Amino acid sequence: MMTAINTSVFELLKIGPGPSSSHTIGPMKAGYDFHCLMQQLPQEQQEKATELKVYLFGSLASTGKGHGTDRAVLAGLLGYQPESCSPAILDGINPDNPEGILLPLGRLKLLFKPTDMIWDNQQHNYPFSNTIVMRLYSKDNILLEKEYYSVGGGFLQWKGWQEPKQGVPRYPYANAEQLLKQLRKHRLRIDELMLANEIAITGCSKRQIKEKLDHIIKVMQQSVERGIVTEGFLPGPIGLHRKAALLYQRAKAMPRSIDRMLVFLCAYAFAVAEENASGHIVVTAPTCGSAGVIPAVIQVLLKHQKLSRDVVRRALLGASAIGFIAKHNASISGAEVGCQGEIGVASSMAAALIALAYGCDERIALNAAEIALEHHLGMTCDPVKGYVQIPCIERNAMGAVKAWTAYLIAKESLPEWHKVGLDKAIEAMLQTGRDMKVEYRETAMGGLAKVC
Repeated sequence: MMTAINTSVFELLKIGPGPSSSHTIGPMKAGYDFHCLMQQLPQEQQEKATELKVYLFGSLASTGKGHGTDRAVLAGLLGYQPESCSPAILDGINPDNPEGILLPLGRLKLLFKPTDMIWDNQQHNYPFSNTIVMRLYSKDNILLEKEYYSVGGGFLQWKGWQEPKQGVPRYPYANAEQLLKQLRKHRLRIDELMLANEIAITGCSKRQIKEKLDHIIKVMQQSVERGIVTEGFLPGPIGLHRKAALLYQRAKAMPRSIDRMLVFLCAYAFAVAEENASGHIVVTAPTCGSAGVIPAVIQVLLKHQKLSRDVVRRALLGASAIGFIAKHNASISGAEVGCQGEIGVASSMAAALIALAYGCDERIALNAAEIALEHHLGMTCDPVKGYVQIPCIERNAMGAVKAWTAYLIAKESLPEWHKVGLDKAIEAMLQTGRDMKVEYRETAMGGLAKVC
């Protein structure tokens, strides 16, 4: 019997700094957790502390420098959390400062040197690729130690972790087939089912959930709006120009046509992906690396198609089920399954979102989600120089365009002719990810990262 999904929508759609949810949000959470544990130590143990070491494994070791993992961990160790840490604070943290950084330890300060961040083995025997081990030492022994796993989408687990106790979903499902059965059995729309489950799992009221979703949409739109007016170069050694502002201005000057709408869509996806690459605030949808796909679609639906915020909110709630199913049965982590788990799942969610926003039934929405995911299968995660820039930013735009295409194919086809279900596509994604060499899973050792 498959375990029912009992994840909150707001665990999937999280607000935090880019450029990578598994490399920044997850590690910042780990740093913050260890910060809290250090503050809880008895004072006599705090006074014995001599140094803190952070060991990074898997793709954190290979691409974490370009992804800002060291800065994110230090922000957490300084007592900051992803959802409330401003870009200005992150920009002010220099992990390479030769004088080190003073970390709070009770009433004391502990000096953390650049050499205390250890970029360890890419291949290892820990249960998850992206593993972080933190150890607080005295002269003679280890005072405190914890093993963390950044499992994708900003989700964090640790050694001995157990699924947190939450409410039981009112309409349990573990995959798309079970979801569809529940919808038919109870004659519900997918957003109604998701709302009922969110209430049951979290104890939040309808009003609270609505307000949280509106805030998520607002942050998505803010990241679009910042990105389309910001010019210049992205941080890092690539010297990549921001393109969103140029695309946006070019789109505004075009005559009304399908090309114009597509250029707007791409501009919005570029805008968020470039904000993410700059380490600014985005929404994991479902990850930071894929954070531009859904906001681009939402901006077009709200600004150009003039759909109501209520319609888009309900569509986003329904589309979250796709992200849940993919994470529950496979992965949304580039380090686990490649970019098919990030851009592929984001595009799949966005395709369902468009279908639901336009009033299509759930079967068509699920077909659209499957089509979008199917045509990302096998996509590697190969960030050039370890930065979430090439090919990541353009992939967000392509994911948004594929989502819109998948919606159109599903809407204009006969549902009974659709042969491959979403569950099969997700199963194929998992198997493909398992077969994918480590060089193609966010290590910057293969693909474009190797030849560029």
